[in-house]
Amino acid sequence: MTEHLTPHEGRKAPAARPTAPADPRGALLRSPQTPQGARDTSPGASVPPTSEHSQPSASEPDPGRPRPAPDGVPAQPGPSGPPDGEERRTGRPRPPGSGPTAMRRDGDRLRFVGAATRRIARGIDLDEIVMGLCRATVPTFSDAILVYLRDPLPVGDERPTGPLVLRLRRTDRLRSIEEGAEEPDTDGGTLPSLQVVQPDITDVMGTAELCEVRHGGALAEVLRGVRPVFADSAAARAALPELLGEGRTVPTGRRAILAPLRGRRRVIGAAVFLRRPDRPAFEADDLLVAAQLATHSALGIDKAVLYGREAYIADELQRTMLPETLPRPTGVRLASRYLPAAETARVGGDWYDAIPLPGSRVALVVGDVMGHSMTSAAIMGQLRTTAQTLAGLDLPPQEVLHHLDEQAQRLGSDRMATCLYAVYDPVSHRITIANAGHPPPVLLHLGGRAEVLRVPPGAPIGVGGVDFEAVELDAPAGATLLLYTDGLVESRLRDVWTGIEQLRERLAATAQLTGPDHPPPLEALCDEVLDMLGPGDRDDDIALLAARFDGIAPSDVAYWFLEPEDATPSRARRLARSALVRWGLEELTDSVELLVSEVVTNAVRYASRPITLRLLRTDVLRCEVGDDVPQLPRLRQARATDEGGRGLYLVNKMARRWGATRLSTGKVVWFELNRN
Repeated sequence: MTEHLTPHEGRKAPAARPTAPADPRGALLRSPQTPQGARDTSPGASVPPTSEHSQPSASEPDPGRPRPAPDGVPAQPGPSGPPDGEERRTGRPRPPGSGPTAMRRDGDRLRFVGAATRRIARGIDLDEIVMGLCRATVPTFSDAILVYLRDPLPVGDERPTGPLVLRLRRTDRLRSIEEGAEEPDTDGGTLPSLQVVQPDITDVMGTAELCEVRHGGALAEVLRGVRPVFADSAAARAALPELLGEGRTVPTGRRAILAPLRGRRRVIGAAVFLRRPDRPAFEADDLLVAAQLATHSALGIDKAVLYGREAYIADELQRTMLPETLPRPTGVRLASRYLPAAETARVGGDWYDAIPLPGSRVALVVGDVMGHSMTSAAIMGQLRTTAQTLAGLDLPPQEVLHHLDEQAQRLGSDRMATCLYAVYDPVSHRITIANAGHPPPVLLHLGGRAEVLRVPPGAPIGVGGVDFEAVELDAPAGATLLLYTDGLVESRLRDVWTGIEQLRERLAATAQLTGPDHPPPLEALCDEVLDMLGPGDRDDDIALLAARFDGIAPSDVAYWFLEPEDATPSRARRLARSALVRWGLEELTDSVELLVSEVVTNAVRYASRPITLRLLRTDVLRCEVGDDVPQLPRLRQARATDEGGRGLYLVNKMARRWGATRLSTGKVVWFELNRN
């Protein structure tokens, strides 16, 4: 339904009064001659459509605006109104029961201000509020408007630094027929046309975009005074040239109002309302209208700036809490999606993660903290950091959930979350899963069969005193594991198990499109999953993590146990050389023998149990040496007199990458070399 800024806007004039001069716009103050809701029923008459910008035709009189006095008849405005029985503008006797009284004119102002402020208040962001102010005032209150805002706009309690600079944010005006019937505004819309636009308004609309307010100047004094002023006041006569720019035509008399825009703590801009010369000038009561419009607009702008800052912080917080990029672990491909519950609630407690582990394994995590607020996002970040730390200790999945449960209890008594933690081993083609009250994952097999995995449900994190159980399952090559939060499968229109079944069917149908021998592309699969959401299915945040299991073939793995003896380094070199010959990588023999010898020698020096040596052939050659000593080696610069300490220096110089990871049973030192 279209909201009318004045109660009589868009009415057709009675056919019996064609003598008054035509005016193409509605005025703020109306003199209604037609009863509410009346229509012209004369032959050939038509009722124009009613809208906020609908205008009477130029050939017919507009009963919704005051008529100027005919030639030779002086106007009788006066602050106290015309004598009883006389029309305000013409001074002619008024027929009984016709024409507005002063109370009716004040009522028109109140209705206009109410409709205009409601329109301004509907805006959420800065542009919507400024546009609401412009559209509410043009053409009903003024023929043109200029809106200036501080550059930059201060936020909250921020203290602006530097000089006060006003930037022209938006202008709206009516365009003359000579210039064209319609004019695109700054938002791509169009404005209705006028018969004539006087040059002074046209000149003012071309004002400069930036204005630096001089300290102690006339414009600074007007802005400090807060109250709107007419252009003919002494303060405005000096302030308007400073605002509009030198050489610009400044309206004279009461055809312009300069209204400061004051927010909750400071002046944030100014608005200039303009009327053309052939329209009645502003009256004293119009200053109150301008003050109301300026106040509501300034408070709305303050609100929009604060909302914009909060939205920016929310976006930054969410981007920081979630992984910026997913890793590329050996033997598995990953894809992810995150959707907030709504644009007005961009942060939430849903998260996902993929953490590389020793032995070419990878931990897959998805969780959901109760609620979708800034607090939920902060708790989510703490739990995610805790999960990453625990994963680095190579704890079993059930132990990770146990420590997460303890961490949630330390954060507060009502910090509840669900979480699913899985560890995939590409060498053994197995996956170990532990669950804490989270929806079960779905495994899409290579042939197109989708299976909801049976994992122990567990209790949510934060309950306390609950044991978690892990289950180990097959993870065949070519299969895809889908981890998700309940926002994907649960909504007001369906329960969680109905949503899980729909997800399973959607995955199976998508796999049928690519055939039984080819799994669907991972990114496209994520998009297909999100397409199952209907209009009423977005009640919660959605986190989605998909893992395609490629695995590592047994023929690409070489694994040995070696006793910690003096002869072990030479044996390790021979075993590595034989594996490289079998794989056709003889060109790497010298580098691999040297690096393996250095790492194994360091392990033999401190280990008390058998050490492990494993070579993996994937897109790179990876070597892993494990022992039972938890202390991690540190890279240091050996002195000229030192007999040792150069082994890791050689590894750091020659290897593509290297690292050391502490395990529950010791540590693993690994390095990678390019195959070409």
